Amino acid sequence: MRQLFSENQVVFEDNHLLVINKKAGQLVQGDKTGDESLLDSLKNFIKIKDKKPGNVFLGLVHRIDRPTSGLVIYAKTSKALTRLTQMVKNREIKKTYWAVVPKVEIPKSQRLVHYLQKNEKNNKSTVFPKVTEGAKESILNYEIIKTLDNFQLLEIDLETGRHHQIRAQLSKIGVPIKGDLKYGSPRSNPDGGIHLHARKLEFIHPVTNENLILTAKVPENDPVWKACED
Repeated sequence: MRQLFSENQVVFEDNHLLVINKKAGQLVQGDKTGDESLLDSLKNFIKIKDKKPGNVFLGLVHRIDRPTSGLVIYAKTSKALTRLTQMVKNREIKKTYWAVVPKVEIPKSQRLVHYLQKNEKNNKSTVFPKVTEGAKESILNYEIIKTLDNFQLLEIDLETGRHHQIRAQLSKIGVPIKGDLKYGSPRSNPDGGIHLHARKLEFIHPVTNENLILTAKVPENDPVWKACED
């Protein structure tokens, strides 16, 4: 489902940064589908809002999957982009995710260590329990923070940032994310998205050195997400 950018998706903006609460289905940057990406929409938004002549500089700092919602950082200056890209590499940006999974018995909190191998052909990650050639170490910590009638809400802190890491690791322990057909969920969501949300970002502003803690509201008009936030 095509989701257009709207101004109320802006979570934080100054001269250097633009942080967006992405909707499920929105592309963070252009891909082979040719669909309009947030990068294009945001450049246009800045051009009109700030009455900028010529090309607008905007760089994507990190990405989240198309069916995932939540926080994405864009840099409005090359200085901010260079510094933030380095911060991502050094794991200096703390990312917290929320995931809705089936209500089955798993430990209340756990550190998961697996080895993930990306398959380019089917755009999917395979999970191995032990060190495997060509697979990268993948670590996350989760905690069950809410229990609903049929689902439970996990809060997840990533120690590594691998391709489809949360989706693949949770599927491996028997709790695929709601709506994630690719990793074993029995049913898709009506909007084609999945119940994985980049909820919080904590990092030092690359230019002002201010400590930023940003939170994204859960997707609107979704009763399961609403129950999580209530």
